[in-house]
Amino acid sequence: MVTVGQINELEIIKETDIGVYLDGDSLGQIFMPFRYVPPGKKAGDRVEVFIYFDSEDRIIATTDKPKAMVGDFAYLKAIAVNQVGAFLDWGLPKDLLVPFNEQKQTMVEGQSYVVAIFYDKETNRIAASSKLNKFLDQQPGRYHNGLEVDLLICDHSDIGYNAVINNQHWGVLFDSEVYRPLQHGQTIRGYIKRIREDGKIDLCLQQPGYKKVTALSDRVLEEVKKQGGFLPLSDKSAPEAIYKTFGASKKAYKMAIGALYKNRQITIEKDGITLIKENG
Repeated sequence: MVTVGQINELEIIKETDIGVYLDGDSLGQIFMPFRYVPPGKKAGDRVEVFIYFDSEDRIIATTDKPKAMVGDFAYLKAIAVNQVGAFLDWGLPKDLLVPFNEQKQTMVEGQSYVVAIFYDKETNRIAASSKLNKFLDQQPGRYHNGLEVDLLICDHSDIGYNAVINNQHWGVLFDSEVYRPLQHGQTIRGYIKRIREDGKIDLCLQQPGYKKVTALSDRVLEEVKKQGGFLPLSDKSAPEAIYKTFGASKKAYKMAIGALYKNRQITIEKDGITLIKENG
């Protein structure tokens, strides 16, 4: 089955002077201009292509990869606005339309927005929407505490950041869990901190619980050994210095070196930590 708005592996069935035709199954033969045909590919070979509609609304194939595909949420820039809607740069020759009725707020040329990309079968076109709620799954997700997930930062409220989880659900990253600047439209890795009784999902940037401390402790121990037995980062160091070295919050770092101290693997000084060498 060939899916519009996605990467498909299709067979070249015919060559012409201007391009090739691919077997599009129920969609019929799909044209791909020669400039997109990989060198050496001929009739009978299979190629990975993205299927979409060109500026004349004809179905077409390309080996270029868009910035996002149907079913994805992405942060894209509006490069033009007219009486039809806003047009976003998604990495293909034909820009991605956001009709006015799919804009949560009126889009402005030059600004970037988080949008959901969808295929409208009625109009036979790929489009985008900044009205994200209707494209997110309202059913509880199959997550568990501590699960690593992909996050797309959407907006900031008085309690924290709203983020799309794995292109499927909303989650909240509370300000108390954020130890570094986050930008609108930024994609990051995060963790499920808690799933509430009402189904809402709390997020965090570091793996919660004992596993997080153990993993960071191991990294700190490896780094202090690499530095010859002394690391100039103590529990008094600036959060920015700790994050630059380990990508971790000061709180997490203090827990990690505290665990190493209890295990008698390091001593904690005013200006850093020192490795305790094993006897013998």
